Amino acid sequence: MSKDIRIKRGLTLRLKGEAEKQVLEAPRSKTYAIKPPDFHSVVPKVTLKEGATVLAGDVLFFSKYDEKLTFTSPVSGTLKEIKRAEKRRIIEVIVDADPTDSFKDFGKMDATSSTAEAVKSRVFESGCGAFLNQRPYDIVASPEDTPKAVFISAVSTAPLSADIGFLLKDKIAAFQEGVNALQKLTSGKVHLSVDASSEAILKGITGVELHKVTGPHPAGNVGVQIHKIDPINIGERVWAVGAEDVSIIGNVFLTGQYHPDRTIALSGSEAKENKYYKIKIGANVSDLIGQVSDDVRIISGDVLTGTKLSNNQYIGFYNTSLTLIPEGNKFRMLGWLPFTYNNIHSTSRTSLSWLFPKKKYDLNTNLNGEERALVVTGEMEDVLPMDVYPMQLLKACIAGDIEKMENLGIYEVVPEDFALIDYVNTSKLEAQDIIRLGLDLMITEVG
Repeated sequence: MSKDIRIKRGLTLRLKGEAEKQVLEAPRSKTYAIKPPDFHSVVPKVTLKEGATVLAGDVLFFSKYDEKLTFTSPVSGTLKEIKRAEKRRIIEVIVDADPTDSFKDFGKMDATSSTAEAVKSRVFESGCGAFLNQRPYDIVASPEDTPKAVFISAVSTAPLSADIGFLLKDKIAAFQEGVNALQKLTSGKVHLSVDASSEAILKGITGVELHKVTGPHPAGNVGVQIHKIDPINIGERVWAVGAEDVSIIGNVFLTGQYHPDRTIALSGSEAKENKYYKIKIGANVSDLIGQVSDDVRIISGDVLTGTKLSNNQYIGFYNTSLTLIPEGNKFRMLGWLPFTYNNIHSTSRTSLSWLFPKKKYDLNTNLNGEERALVVTGEMEDVLPMDVYPMQLLKACIAGDIEKMENLGIYEVVPEDFALIDYVNTSKLEAQDIIRLGLDLMITEVG
């Protein structure tokens, strides 16, 4: 039996360039990369030297603080380069891919009939532990923990994000096996949130507590769903898993092989072929879209939470969309005057956008202003559907006041929950960065 979650506060941001629901096979990249910065708080220890031969599923690196937390190669080939930045920090582990993949054989396993310890061991040794996100703190889950619940969000409300029901339509068997495995990892329930699109695909999934979610963004954020279903208290842990990642976990049990396949939505007003593409995790962005000009922003992920890429960089580990929008390097004459331009979207009534709620916009990356004092009240609360005081929490994070951060709900939020606040707040402060720094302080001081 499903339980409804109705979100009223938030904002549906409509942009031009939505991906057409047609799936194409993307060209196979010559190189693939796993990027340690994608896994916040993980300090990588590389297991191989440059030039080593790897199979798909071989360990490339593991966490310095827990050898059981491994990160494996998405393809077979040769370890081409361990790319480092300042202070020899590893930022990319690059593999030269073979024309076709050879796989490490983990052996098939029935998750339902296996012990919890055997299931957990298989998940983490195959590299699928990287898909498990721990709340609080928004970090990769520890193999030593047993969460009180596991949450899967099959709801996509972010602008130009991939339709999760469409992503999963051919992966139901693997998704069910992934759910069977996740049941063994928790002492509580596996919660699955769906919308109208994904409910039609996933309504037959067993072993989950189903929740139907409606409302504007950020209704699709798993943090909002956790807040409505089973809020996190001090000392508790829950795990969150992406919907497509559940099917990757399930495939490891069904086939005994690590198949990190993604169906990624190529979207945005600057994309030439707005469609869905089958890729491997860590694919090179230029092999998918070619070389683009400096007037185009390449974003791995959605426009609110994604990461800026340049040509020849690699798509992020968790991202199911690649978005191309105009760079904000052009400025409007007298753009500060209200009602001057008809292609401006604003949550206030300083433009005409409030008269056209269904209109789609071709927005760029221009901030339209500089940082200023936090003086406007109420605008942040309008787009954060949680029992949290966002402005006060941001101030506590800036001040590093741990006690206030705890009292104001730091354990319940992650940076993506503040993405709309980045968009609507007139102060132009980077709210997501501030929350990330606050969470890092909590990890250091509280653990």
